Amino acid sequence: MQTETFHWISSFLEAQAAELGAATNTQLAYGRDLKDFDAYLASKKLSFLTAAQSDVEAYLIWCDAQGLAKSTRARRLSAIKQLYRFAFEEGLRADNPAIQIAGPGQDKRLPKILSEEEVDRLLAAAQASGRNQRDQLRNICLMELLYATGMRVSELVSLPIAATRGDPRLLLISGKGGKERMVPLSPPARAALADWLAYRDRMDEENRLARKPVSRFLFPSRGKSGYLTRHRFYLLIKEFAVSAGVDPSKVTPHTLRHAFATHLLANGADLRAIQTMLGHADVATTEIYTHILEERLSELVLERHPLAKEGTRKSGGKTSSDGQ
Repeated sequence: MQTETFHWISSFLEAQAAELGAATNTQLAYGRDLKDFDAYLASKKLSFLTAAQSDVEAYLIWCDAQGLAKSTRARRLSAIKQLYRFAFEEGLRADNPAIQIAGPGQDKRLPKILSEEEVDRLLAAAQASGRNQRDQLRNICLMELLYATGMRVSELVSLPIAATRGDPRLLLISGKGGKERMVPLSPPARAALADWLAYRDRMDEENRLARKPVSRFLFPSRGKSGYLTRHRFYLLIKEFAVSAGVDPSKVTPHTLRHAFATHLLANGADLRAIQTMLGHADVATTEIYTHILEERLSELVLERHPLAKEGTRKSGGKTSSDGQ
């Protein structure tokens, strides 16, 4: 990578972190996308400084030809747009070659959903999991908190233990961009949290007496981050799915977030309240769950309603199979 390119990308990412509080994963994604764009420009003997609007458009066409999904192309264009907006504001370029380029749009795909009965089975599987008491208490606390709050998995695994003290009815969650929100806890989640905290307190006291370090995270780990990794939790939840007899392809930490929202909405919760609890900046993002419910209701009618079954529709007191 050329020195100029490295300066552009590193300066842009530093500004994203400082001004917008961009998460590490977001920065890594931006970095990968911009490096790919830079490699394409280099193959055309161009650079961030010399590329024109037609070059950015040609790159997007090239991405399409590589078979990249619309979502991936939209994300790459977003990174390029933000880079050039930053470069224009910082005086690195006198123009913004990406400002008028429209994105490819997103495919309208509804997320996979879990029924309340499937979630109950997953929670039961977590209760019965693990090699010892520690694993069992931690696993059920993870699952109950996730389903009770709809947290993003990164928010869940990195929860500081200080945020959970005092038998909280509300949990303070630090979300994207450092924005905080309060989310109520269900009685099962409070019970699971109390059990896990009681165990943690005993273990922490033993560590103090032995002059060992005590973690500040609710779900500690010996890894570099100091807390349970997203990848490890992803594997755990797949194990719960297998044990519970739930299709593992349907089960991820994010589908529990979807389940939280759809089940609340189905039981009469206000869309704006769900938006706040999920930490969505725009209610339009939350509205996807209304579409999920509409699709689910349509499926129920087509699958369960007696009049939807071929040969059972009545006309003039006789069924359609009478040939009348």
